[in-house]
Amino acid sequence: MAKRGDKTNLRGRAGRMQGGRGSGRASTGQIRLWGRHAVEAALMNPQRQHRKLWATREGIASLNGELPADFPLEYAEVADLGRLVARDAPHQGLVLECAPLEELHLADVLDSQPARPVVVLDQVTDPHNVGAILRSAAAFNACALVTQDRHAPPESGVVAKSASGALEIVPWVRVVNLARALEEMAEAGYWRLGLAGEAEATLADALPAGPVAFVLGAEGEGMRQNIAGHCDALCRLPISAAMESLNVSNAAAIALYAAAAR
Repeated sequence: MAKRGDKTNLRGRAGRMQGGRGSGRASTGQIRLWGRHAVEAALMNPQRQHRKLWATREGIASLNGELPADFPLEYAEVADLGRLVARDAPHQGLVLECAPLEELHLADVLDSQPARPVVVLDQVTDPHNVGAILRSAAAFNACALVTQDRHAPPESGVVAKSASGALEIVPWVRVVNLARALEEMAEAGYWRLGLAGEAEATLADALPAGPVAFVLGAEGEGMRQNIAGHCDALCRLPISAAMESLNVSNAAAIALYAAAAR
């Protein structure tokens, strides 16, 4: 990637941008990432296949490192970049089109480092929340995020921007059957702890000493009954009676902090 102020190894040309607005999924099956942290992390990820980077000169100068001399780069104006991404998206002078990350198998993740927590989301659909949870998962050393392949947002620019680079760090496993995935976690030695506001036990009381999988439900509806039934225990956060609940991303961050502070 480019050093600040160093443009000798960067090639590109200014021009009109092709493509329409959106959440960050291009019509070619590629995805578009924007913002310095998301783009820089994707450029540093050897698992990413990059198609093209559109950037202002200021955006390139903000990156750490150097781009290869033959990297597909096209210089652009701020207004041109705005036509490639969602309306009012804070692209910070950088838009990267790349292939989605390869699919992961749950068994591979569970076998890697069982001492690290897993975050399981049951039909959490807001890409901003999923991105924020990825960011907390990276901050508190979670080994993976697990979602159902349906009723969850796709990998996108919105998720990546909210994750602030964590999309490239935390493995994101999509499964067909979330209940079956929870059974696999139990077989691998994880204690499945569901967060539910109606639970009697608090997080501090229910948190185990060993491997833990935190299960969080959708915004508003919470966990489905079948998913709650596949948890070993349910617990709640001891929040003030003045507030009914917390945003799911805030709840995930608190649970992950509690696991890290054990």
